[in-house]
Amino acid sequence: MLKLPNDGPATGRPLSDVLAGDGPAAITLAIARAQPALAARLAAGRLHGDPEAVVGTNDSGDKQKALDVAAHHHMLDALAAAGVGRVLSEEAEEVVTLNPGGAWDVAMDPIDGSGSIGIGAPLGMLYSILPAAAEGFLRKGRAVVGAGYASFGHSLDFGWSLGDGTHVAGYDAEADQFRLSHERVQLKPTASTIAYNASNERHWSPGLQAWVQELRQGKDGPRGRDFNMRWLAAAVGELHRILLKGGAFLYPADRRPGYENGRLRLIYECCPIAFLVEQAGGIASDGRQPILDRQPQGLHEMVPLFFGAREEVETILSHLAISKG
Repeated sequence: MLKLPNDGPATGRPLSDVLAGDGPAAITLAIARAQPALAARLAAGRLHGDPEAVVGTNDSGDKQKALDVAAHHHMLDALAAAGVGRVLSEEAEEVVTLNPGGAWDVAMDPIDGSGSIGIGAPLGMLYSILPAAAEGFLRKGRAVVGAGYASFGHSLDFGWSLGDGTHVAGYDAEADQFRLSHERVQLKPTASTIAYNASNERHWSPGLQAWVQELRQGKDGPRGRDFNMRWLAAAVGELHRILLKGGAFLYPADRRPGYENGRLRLIYECCPIAFLVEQAGGIASDGRQPILDRQPQGLHEMVPLFFGAREEVETILSHLAISKG
């Protein structure tokens, strides 16, 4: 392995020590251990076949790529072995039962950002853990007891929370294990980097357009400072960057057909993100209320999402309120 002048032995506690225990901790560890195989297949690209070959369409109308479906089944195997009862996945229209009577259920997006498969862009996965209950997955996010993500980039990183703060581990390939790299991450209340798709600005509400115009004016405008804009086209990639570097993210509803209610899935994308962001001291909202307070109306319901630095998200929400009168 390439060595840098200041490289030494790998540091950080092994994830297996940090997540010792059963229940949600054991499920979290099982999910983490399933990620290196996904990262390795992504890294192999087209060497063994085409990971972005379209093989179907999911419930939301998005094209399913070969890696989407393979990741879905890979994760089902890992969750079944961990004793998970039921799974809600972006890649399955209905809930999948793995272990009838299991005490814990999992909602997941096996590959987030799959539109960028094959070009080396950041991808990842998202999940949340809930106690098994008669109402299934149609519960507010406050029922979530654990959530996390994997980030597949030039490093393989795994972030999680069991309600005791948000933590991040990095994958040590030499030892074939994750090691704790960031403990109890805390988001700065202010943001200097904002993640959004600028091509959609013209479809936004007037209040939101006024907010972004203030940003663009930088230190010469009412905000009195400059901002950077970035867009990775993968919510999990933005989440990982914002947790470690700060900032805010928005994917609002807009006037385009099919986007009137936002475009991110409430249960298995927005709720895990919101759980992690709140545990790190930030805010996650649908524009009207905290994401974790929203009552799901359907398994694959789409909603707007704003998350990140507390002060910036509050500023965005105040502009949205102006639009709504």
